[in-house]
Amino acid sequence: MLLSMTGYGKTESQFRNRTLVCEVRSLNSKALDLSVRIAPTLRAKELDIRTQISKRVERGKVDLALYLQDSQAEELSFTPINWEAVRFYSAQYKEHIGQYDSNEQIPAEIMAAILRMPDVIKVQEDSNELTDEEWTAIQQQIDETLDAFVAFRTQEGQALQQMFNTKLDEVIDLLAQVEQFEKGRVDKIRERLEQNLNLLAEKTKQQIDANRLEQEMIYYLEKLDITEEKVRLTNHVRYFREVMDAEGTGVGKKLGFIAQEMGREINTLGSKSNQSEMQIIVVKMKDILEQIKEQVLNVL
Repeated sequence: MLLSMTGYGKTESQFRNRTLVCEVRSLNSKALDLSVRIAPTLRAKELDIRTQISKRVERGKVDLALYLQDSQAEELSFTPINWEAVRFYSAQYKEHIGQYDSNEQIPAEIMAAILRMPDVIKVQEDSNELTDEEWTAIQQQIDETLDAFVAFRTQEGQALQQMFNTKLDEVIDLLAQVEQFEKGRVDKIRERLEQNLNLLAEKTKQQIDANRLEQEMIYYLEKLDITEEKVRLTNHVRYFREVMDAEGTGVGKKLGFIAQEMGREINTLGSKSNQSEMQIIVVKMKDILEQIKEQVLNVL
């Protein structure tokens, strides 16, 4: 079963009257490239979080975001004002600086300055220390996010495996089409060689040794035989399917190596074809193989 290196998972939970959001996403990479963005409250646990993720994610460019959101934006977007402090600073202004009647309204610019005074506006900050219960809950949430992340990778891997099987079927179908041109190709090559040698014999007025000609002909035609290439390519396709169906991860690199071997056999077929119809088939096979190679890079 294949796993894709492209994945995404997201969970939410309540944390100190706020919403703790955990997101994990990944793209393909040769090794594990982990980037972590976490809330300041959780900064002390960054190393533990990295260790927890690396145990579940083997490879890929992984981005983890663990941040806090206001649960009720309408309520939490307003900062409470300490009206006792406002009245104190206002009284001080009127008593020592103000030129206004005590019942007269304070000008807007003066009120703006009062609101900037110490202790008028207080923002309550969360404690930076996590309790054991909170840390256990956060670890559980990260695991749940990774479960969703792996499920996404599995779903993408199934789509990749289906695509690979379709492309491999196309390669086998094209390989079967080669057989109808193979015998005719050898006969045409033999006929062309005999015609050229007969013309050469007429010009040089020399007798050609029929036995030696047959030996050379057999040797030359054996070099153009593509039976071994067809057998090896078929075996590579079968092995590709076996690796896809095998349990475990880390098969992406192995599939890449198999695809390279398939490419060598297809290239050899093209160099030995000596016929336009077969060369067209080889070009189609190369195009399919390139599509396979591109998607193999996304396999874990």
